[in-house]
Amino acid sequence: MKYYLKCICCSSEYASSYNRQICSKCNGILEVFYEGKFSDVRAKGTDFWAYEKFLPKCQYVHFKIGGTGLIKSKESNNLFLKLETENPTKSFKDRGTVIEIGKALEYKYKEVVCASTGNMAYSVAHYASLSGIKATVFISDDANPDKIKLISGVEGTEILPVKGDFVMAQQKAMEYTKRMNGEAFLVGDYCYRKEGQKTLAYELADQMQDMTHVIIPVGNATLISAVFKAFKELQTTKKLKRLPKIIAVQAKDCSPLVKAFNSSQRIEYQMPKTKADAIAVGFPGYGEQAMQALRETKGSAVTVTDSEMQKEQKSFNNTYGRVAELAGVASMAAYRKIKFSESDKVVAVISGGNV
Repeated sequence: MKYYLKCICCSSEYASSYNRQICSKCNGILEVFYEGKFSDVRAKGTDFWAYEKFLPKCQYVHFKIGGTGLIKSKESNNLFLKLETENPTKSFKDRGTVIEIGKALEYKYKEVVCASTGNMAYSVAHYASLSGIKATVFISDDANPDKIKLISGVEGTEILPVKGDFVMAQQKAMEYTKRMNGEAFLVGDYCYRKEGQKTLAYELADQMQDMTHVIIPVGNATLISAVFKAFKELQTTKKLKRLPKIIAVQAKDCSPLVKAFNSSQRIEYQMPKTKADAIAVGFPGYGEQAMQALRETKGSAVTVTDSEMQKEQKSFNNTYGRVAELAGVASMAAYRKIKFSESDKVVAVISGGNV
C-alpha cells in the first residue's frame, strides 16, 4: 500500500522515499501511515506474502517465511500455540527482517546495521547475506554464546561486541550509522520491522477468528505493538468483530513494562538479570505503544521467573517434541498464572527457538 512516515515524538512527516527509520529532526521513531483503506484490501491465503497488500509498497524478495502453525494445546481445551519457531531462523524476527531488507535494497544500501540480543541479529544476518548486503551487528559481549555462534557463521556478517546490554548496543548501532553518513541502513526495532511483524496477527485472524486473548513475550515491545496495530486494521475489514485482549509477559528480573503498566507509572530502565535473553531489554522502545495496546484491549501484564520458564521449556519439548528458548515459552508460563474461563480462546505466541 502507498504510505508516508510520521515521527511519534515530534509529528514530523516524511514521504515513503525517505531512506531512514529515524526522524532527522529529533531522532524519534517513525510510524507508517497508509493512504489507502484496509477495507478495500483482501488477503488470499495464510502465508506471509498473502498479506503483502497490507504492507509498505516495495519490490520485495519473496523469501518463504510465515504461515506458521497454530496448534491446540494438549493440556487445555482453550489454549492454542502459535509456533513462530517454524520460521527459517526460528523466530518471529524474520517477519520484520524481510521488510527491512526489502527497503534497504530499494534504497540501494550495501550495509545494514542492527543492535540485538541475538535472534534479530541472526535473522538480519541471514537475509542480508542472501541479498548480498553486509550486516554489521552490535550485541552484548555476554550474549547467548549459541546465538553468537549462529550469527558468526553467516557470510558477510561483522559482529561488534558491546560492554553493556541491548540499550547500550542500540545506542552504539545508531552512532555507527551516523558515522557512516548515509552509507549504512539502520535496521532493528523500527517502523518497517513493526509492519512485517503485523502479519502474525493477520495469520491469527485467519486461523482462529474467535480468539479472545493473545499472550505475547515482551522485550523491546515491537511485536506487541505490531499485533495491536494489525488488530485495529483488521477491525476496519470486519474480519475481527472485537479486539482480542492482549497480555504482555516479561521475565520477573527484567520487567519494566509490567511494572509501569500495573502501577500506572511511566516506564523506567531496569538492568536485565534474566537468562531469557530474547526478552532481556531494560527499556522497551515501543513500551508506551505497548501500554496503549493493553489499555485499549483491556489486557494485562504479568511476569514469570526464569525457573518457571525453564520448567515450561522442558515440558514443551517433552509434550510436543519441539525446541523453544526460555523467552519462547514465557507465554505458556504466563498462561498458568492467569484465570481464564472455559469459553475463552487463548493464543500463546511461542516466539523463538534458538537455543
